Amino acid sequence: MWSYEKRLQFPVNIKNPNAKLAQVIISQYGGPDGEMGASMRYLSQRYATPYREVAGVLTDIGTEELAHLEMVATIVHQLTRNLSMEEIKASGFAPYYTDHTVGIWPQAAGGIPFNACEFQSKGDVITDLFEDMAAEQKARTTYDNILRLIDDPDVCEPIKFLRQREIVHFQRFGETNREDCSIFSKR
Repeated sequence: MWSYEKRLQFPVNIKNPNAKLAQVIISQYGGPDGEMGASMRYLSQRYATPYREVAGVLTDIGTEELAHLEMVATIVHQLTRNLSMEEIKASGFAPYYTDHTVGIWPQAAGGIPFNACEFQSKGDVITDLFEDMAAEQKARTTYDNILRLIDDPDVCEPIKFLRQREIVHFQRFGETNREDCSIFSKR
């Protein structure tokens, strides 16, 4: 299965809590283009592909997305830990707090909860790989939007890392999609 190292893929050490940033970043946890949907998409699609090499790429990237989910949760947690009631009220975090206190819960920045409609698994390898490339670009755009909204270097650095990984995933799916799938041995 996995060999789990008890460390994040990229360190997250946020010194200054900021509930307003947490409300934006939570979208990459459970929003329409977030890490939860990505991991479920790729790990679900791998079962329908007849090519073990494509399944391998989907598994590799799907499990990495789980690591990204852990990073985003850590960022949100560190941004919301030790907030006073005054900070919660002043930041507009009260509606989230009412339902979840400061627990990490999958939702979009606008408050819409995660659901399985956030990802697609069509069962056709070419269709799914194009879906995956589009998903990576949408996630990159979301990270770009987040970076435009923040200026805390402790938050920016892990977000920049996650953004870069979206580009790498897009490239890997593109390389996989350009291959003549008939050359892969079926399994």
